[in-house]
Amino acid sequence: MKPIEPHILPTKEVDWEPLIPLIGRANRALAHYDGVLLGVPNPEVLLSPLTTEEAVLSSRMEGTQATLGEVYRFEAGEAPEKESRRQDIGEILNYRHALREAEEKLRARPFNLNLLLRLHSVLLDSVRGQNKARGRFRTEQNWIGKEGTPIEQAEFVPPAPKALPALLDNWEKYYHFDRPDALVQLAVVHAQFEILHPFLDGNGRLGRILIPLFLYEKKILHRPMFYLSAWLETRRDAYVDHLRPLGVKPGAWNQWIAFFLTGLEEQARINSDKARAILALYERLKVRALSLTHSQYAVPLLDQMFERPVFEISHLKFGDHPPTRAAIANLLRALREGDVLKVLREGAGRRATIYAFADLINLCEGKQVVK
Repeated sequence: MKPIEPHILPTKEVDWEPLIPLIGRANRALAHYDGVLLGVPNPEVLLSPLTTEEAVLSSRMEGTQATLGEVYRFEAGEAPEKESRRQDIGEILNYRHALREAEEKLRARPFNLNLLLRLHSVLLDSVRGQNKARGRFRTEQNWIGKEGTPIEQAEFVPPAPKALPALLDNWEKYYHFDRPDALVQLAVVHAQFEILHPFLDGNGRLGRILIPLFLYEKKILHRPMFYLSAWLETRRDAYVDHLRPLGVKPGAWNQWIAFFLTGLEEQARINSDKARAILALYERLKVRALSLTHSQYAVPLLDQMFERPVFEISHLKFGDHPPTRAAIANLLRALREGDVLKVLREGAGRRATIYAFADLINLCEGKQVVK
């Protein structure tokens, strides 16, 4: 197979008329979701589990097996026995770090290729793929196919390395174009990135990270907290089948854009429901925690539980005037007896007790993983 020669953007193969209903529905769903976000106090705290869930699901699309619960246990000090699981968790934590660093960088300056290189460096830091030109665009030919497949039997061959600089420059400029509809533009931005496959590893994860960053930078969302991996993971084959014909088969761009817009609409509704459920859980447990503890520290403790649902006592911080360790232990005991907290591991000797905020973890997972 020969390397693909992608369309220079903007592609002229978009037929806008049949896309109009999908554009309207997707924009309305995202506007509704942004309204939900605006109603969440401290979304970076209360909705941080959604960021971790996205990191888990996006990494799972690349072959990792670690669960949300395993990530939280790891952060609480309980490492998995298998080295492969530790590597999985490292990739997930890097993904979350990249998302948060990108948001911080975008507050200061627009998205650019240097930021893309930085995010790639963060993604591959000390994990599988760290030796695959981390933080650098590829200078050799890559291809996609079954493991061990030679290029002659590849399913897809991205552009030749010598063509990449001009194509990336065109892609970056298109990212900042003022197009008739930003969501259609995002569909093209994401697809073209996957076509270019500019890195030797990490392209899929970076392509998905671009989605919330673009929505944030275009002011469609006031926070980059929209994650599409859950929707894409359940439609992995369809996702690939819509990407492969782009630039080759007539009508493929419209089919891809329609698929992507449908994903944005459906995931926006799912995200809205989950964000509302998390907020409702917070409001309900705020009342219960105060009732169980009669403490001024109950709500600050609850905030930390939302940000870090699996923890040990040493992880808790209470600012300039913290309660004593004994008082914190009493708070945790009251929440445990009130069935708000579960114990994942009892303390013994120097080994600390590990607590789990089961309701939040189970809500994010969509099933009961902590009993």
